[in-house]
Amino acid sequence: MKQLFRKMSLKRRIWVSFVLLTVVCISVTGTYVSVFFSREMKTQATKTSQDTLNKTAQVFDERLRNIVVSVSTLMMGEPFQRTMRDVQASNSKEYYNRLSQMQTPFAQMMLAEQSIDSVLVHTSIGDFYPTESKRSSFHFTDTFINAMILKAPKQWATLWVSGHTDQLFSRGNSVISLIIKPLYEMQLPGVYVIVNIREDYLEELIQAHLQEGSLRQLVVDRSTEQAVFSSEASLPKDNKLLYEQVALSSRGHFEYLSESNDPFLVNYVALGMNPDWVLIGYQSKSKLLEPVQHMRWTILTIMGVCVVLALVMSSMLSELLLKPLSKLRNLMLKVEQNQLDVRFESVFEDEISQVGHKFNRMLGQISELIEEVKVSEQSKRKSEIKALQAQIDPHFLYNTLNTIYWKSEMEEQQDVSGMIVSLSLLFRLGLNNGKEITTLRQELEHVAQYLKLQAMCYPDLFAYEMPAVDEELMNIPVLKIILQPLVENSILHGLQELPHPGVIRIEVAAAEGMLMLTVTDNGSGMDAARVEKMLNGADTERTSYALSNVAARLSLYYGYKAAMKLESEPGVKTSVTLIMPIQEVINE
Repeated sequence: MKQLFRKMSLKRRIWVSFVLLTVVCISVTGTYVSVFFSREMKTQATKTSQDTLNKTAQVFDERLRNIVVSVSTLMMGEPFQRTMRDVQASNSKEYYNRLSQMQTPFAQMMLAEQSIDSVLVHTSIGDFYPTESKRSSFHFTDTFINAMILKAPKQWATLWVSGHTDQLFSRGNSVISLIIKPLYEMQLPGVYVIVNIREDYLEELIQAHLQEGSLRQLVVDRSTEQAVFSSEASLPKDNKLLYEQVALSSRGHFEYLSESNDPFLVNYVALGMNPDWVLIGYQSKSKLLEPVQHMRWTILTIMGVCVVLALVMSSMLSELLLKPLSKLRNLMLKVEQNQLDVRFESVFEDEISQVGHKFNRMLGQISELIEEVKVSEQSKRKSEIKALQAQIDPHFLYNTLNTIYWKSEMEEQQDVSGMIVSLSLLFRLGLNNGKEITTLRQELEHVAQYLKLQAMCYPDLFAYEMPAVDEELMNIPVLKIILQPLVENSILHGLQELPHPGVIRIEVAAAEGMLMLTVTDNGSGMDAARVEKMLNGADTERTSYALSNVAARLSLYYGYKAAMKLESEPGVKTSVTLIMPIQEVINE
């Protein structure tokens, strides 16, 4: 991908950049807006659903509380109390009389609470109920209600039974039953007041508080893990997780994944009259977020339109921008053909014009540099010639050949052979096949042959030391004949007048990418400060042509990175250190 982008023209890159910028900006903005609105809608829907549930639960609790109050009023009435006294005394003779007396309280209770479908007081002397309601063939002990009573804990006062078909009366309506033990001065075993509440009435009560939307409500029993209303018995098959969630607290909200992998937002609140009954509100998350989905499609449409506009605008902009660049490119093509007199002209003062002016200045500098290079090359050639002239110094050759002659006269053939070989190697290494750059190995070998010859010419003048050098440094490229002039300078100016033998030491070191070559002697020394001023051009009087020549060659080839460091303590130590950057190793 990177290679493809690099091969594109500038115009094509501008197109791609505009399109990418447009797509990224709209995508980031659209994603942020989409996520923000999704979260906000989810939060608001959860809050609204919880508020609706709280209101519905309050109304539902109030209705159940009114029913309980109505039943309590019935039980505190005189007809009911007389009936309980007969039950206590097991007096069944007054059954029909008491049944007749109970009709008025029954009618009053059902008139006050129209949600009550039927009522029955089960006692050991008989069942009491409104006579207009026809009893079914089921005996109380065979009914679903009696089974619930037998399963209930021992200490109970009120039982709520979820939606079921009424087995006590022949109408068989779907009802929710309230079972209450009688309010009497003493406990009467086997006596229960059963109030059947119309299930459809309570369902309408719940649905009446729902606004238009996707929110749905149902009531479930946490103790039995079933719906309270029989019409809501078809809960999801994997509703175990649902009941585990609503069993955690009295109210809350969570996300629920149905068996068909549809996400739902669920709110719940426990009813005050029966904490086991929980009012649940649920709504489809996908339907709730449908506006967000429409918004995403709108964003994609806007993105497509903006991409087209970006292509058109980038094409126009690239034409405007590339016109001066094309002009500058044509000028560069002419420069490639060595037409250095061309110049860029523009009436604008923008960045491209600044580049054009820099181009004009660069052409001027190139012309100046060409002249400087010519002068520099001439200086290099002169320095090389001086180096070669120093190598074949007549005085050195005279002394060397004279020594060879006398040694041959004295028949010291081995010394003669050695000196001839050293002289030959000295010239061969110095010539270096006409190349200016040699290796550190060959440069050290060159100066070693020179020292060997001079030591034979002046047998008692000096001794020399060349410590072993790290093999990794031996192939580093260096200028040829940069050590021999320093050694010659030590012999001629430092050791000639010493009353004792001198010592010349050549050391090599490397650190932080720099190579350091040091020539040290214990000769008469020099004025290091004055020589450094001379080398830097501050002193016009030249007193050391060898040092000047080496310093000039270092500067020509390595520039400011190279340096020559001088130290001198007469009679103790005089050292010249050449510092140069380590360049690529030459593989021999």
